[in-house]
Amino acid sequence: MSSLPLFARALPLPLDARLREEIIMVPSGEGGREQLETTVFRPPGPGPFPLLLMNHGKQPGPARQQPRDRFIYMSTEFVRRGYAVMLPMRAGYAGSTGAYRDHGCDMAANAAGQARDVDDALAYARRQDWVDTSRIVVAGQSYGGLAALSLATQALSGVRGVLNFAGGLRVDDGACDWQAALKQAFAALGAASRVPSLWLYGENDGYFAPPLVRRLYRAYTAAGGQAELFAYGAFRRDAHLTLGSRDGVDVWLAPTERFLRRIGMPAAPVVALPEPAPPPATRFASRGDIGAVPYLAETGRAAYRVFLGKLQPRAFAVSASGAWGWAEEGESPALRALDSCQQGSSAPCHLYMVDDSVVWPAGGQ
Repeated sequence: MSSLPLFARALPLPLDARLREEIIMVPSGEGGREQLETTVFRPPGPGPFPLLLMNHGKQPGPARQQPRDRFIYMSTEFVRRGYAVMLPMRAGYAGSTGAYRDHGCDMAANAAGQARDVDDALAYARRQDWVDTSRIVVAGQSYGGLAALSLATQALSGVRGVLNFAGGLRVDDGACDWQAALKQAFAALGAASRVPSLWLYGENDGYFAPPLVRRLYRAYTAAGGQAELFAYGAFRRDAHLTLGSRDGVDVWLAPTERFLRRIGMPAAPVVALPEPAPPPATRFASRGDIGAVPYLAETGRAAYRVFLGKLQPRAFAVSASGAWGWAEEGESPALRALDSCQQGSSAPCHLYMVDDSVVWPAGGQ
């Protein structure tokens, strides 16, 4: 089972002081014996704040190797609107304890197993004096969207709605008809649903194509589930990654704001957040001058040529050792490019290009 990767990274990203980012361990499981590595973002002040409880998907490979998710673009927009944001990594993922729960093709059991951890995170949130327990939204992307819809089958005081971003789960090993199993699970979730939901799926989603999405939506609503489907067009290379993209905000924010207003949740910005300043552009060379990039052998110049066709945000880094690295899309591409370069370099790596701007030799040699 898998979900498309959300821009994997090797090293942890620094905490964002603008958003008062912190990492806490939330007790989970029987007697609180497990601990969920949880990211928290908060606006200025003591609160209480309305809460967004956000749930991650599953990347290919072992859950333990999946890094902590932050959904930084989404988190920023909600903090702007006065929300606290909690993002728990479920059992067996990243720095959380416990084991990843896999029920094969039993999609309802998979959803319920993941929702257990979300419920524990919600219980923890309700005990915090900075959380407004009467104004809560639960959200999720991919497998996290399925978990959020499963949680919504319970009686949840203060939870006013669910945001389902490309929710679902796919089985890749051919062991079953996973689409039929998923439809059956969505029908069961719809029959037991207790709160309204907004579903957002793109036309070129690599896992859940429009015909399948329509089947899931019809199964959910025909069974009694309250849901609105926002089906949008193609987004970049794969709409499954819209939520993790800087430019994806232009797709999901407006329908999300409308939904928030409809369920009585804040939707207007109330917090001014400064944007991180990009490195200053230099006049070292034009971005297309491949021969001007320092230190690179032919393989590195070929990589830079490929990089010029990558999506923004993007960054390219080089080192005097001849190493190079690049990153595109997702959060903090400059830091990820430096990290990629540094993994193969004995000398410090420096940024050469960010988006369309050559930033060398500022910060370089």
